[in-house]
Amino acid sequence: MNNSALFVSLGGVLASAAPVLFAVIGETISERAGVLNLSMNGMILLSAMGSFAVALSTGSVVLGFLAGALIGALVSLVVVFASLTLLQSQVAVGFVLALLCRDLSYFLGSPIMGQVGPRISQLPIPGLEQIPVLGTILFRQDMMTYLSFILVILAWFFIFKTRPGLTLRGIGERPAAAFVRGANVNRLRYLYAVLGGAIAGLAGPIYSLSVKAGWKGTISGLDGIGWIVLSITIFGGWKPFRAAFGAYLFAFLQWLGLVLQPSLPSVPSQVLQVAPFPLMILTLLFVNIGNAEWVERSLARLPENVRRDIAKVLRAMNATPPAALGVPFEKE
Repeated sequence: MNNSALFVSLGGVLASAAPVLFAVIGETISERAGVLNLSMNGMILLSAMGSFAVALSTGSVVLGFLAGALIGALVSLVVVFASLTLLQSQVAVGFVLALLCRDLSYFLGSPIMGQVGPRISQLPIPGLEQIPVLGTILFRQDMMTYLSFILVILAWFFIFKTRPGLTLRGIGERPAAAFVRGANVNRLRYLYAVLGGAIAGLAGPIYSLSVKAGWKGTISGLDGIGWIVLSITIFGGWKPFRAAFGAYLFAFLQWLGLVLQPSLPSVPSQVLQVAPFPLMILTLLFVNIGNAEWVERSLARLPENVRRDIAKVLRAMNATPPAALGVPFEKE
């Protein structure tokens, strides 16, 4: 592979990471508010199908993206209503919705499967696209990929640098304390869960109207992405920049599998295609491995300097979920 093709491929990695990034940021916002949305896998499939159907019937990709956001918001509304108002288990409701939305996407999407519809096109930035290396990788993308860059920055700034972001973290960590300070905990959880769902819902149309244009049903390759999104949210420590790294790592592993396939003809192509999934799970295991007792005992046998350096790395990788994640709040 020559340099030009390599840079184009790396640009493709950023584009293929965009839908994962939208879904991870949306789930991060929801979980920061204390709402665990396990419906992500089915939601992405349903929004991918629904957005393509709307874009196909109207000829408008804008309406397709709006449909994807609306589907994500509605599915999240069901999760939050069942958990906060009806006091049902967020885990159970989310898991059932994941299966329901997946099957609905396959059933309702069968009439449009394989059809050719509209898609968003690349939008090179004049001047910047001519920059050596970076121009090819960063500035020859479509609008949603550019927005994914901006989304990470905005999400970080909102969560960690604004007063509403402080309240968001408060209702996910200490909802009782946030309530005493005047926050309407359940109303805000409704708001942020639906907002996070709408952002995550955009992952579907990014797939069906850009990255994997069209709707191909069970062979679309999207089933399982939602579970990876949930794992990347944990890997990211509920922090936008770290979550973005996880999304790009997953996309890079997928690309690497395609690159290595010609060099490893004896390895079945299916193995390389699914390899990023167990690799991301393995990476996830290292996030909180520093909390295990056997790791502490093993470190105790090492020299002081080595133990200190390893401990720093493990602390940097450690991710602690919001304390009230999945826990309903009731006013006493």
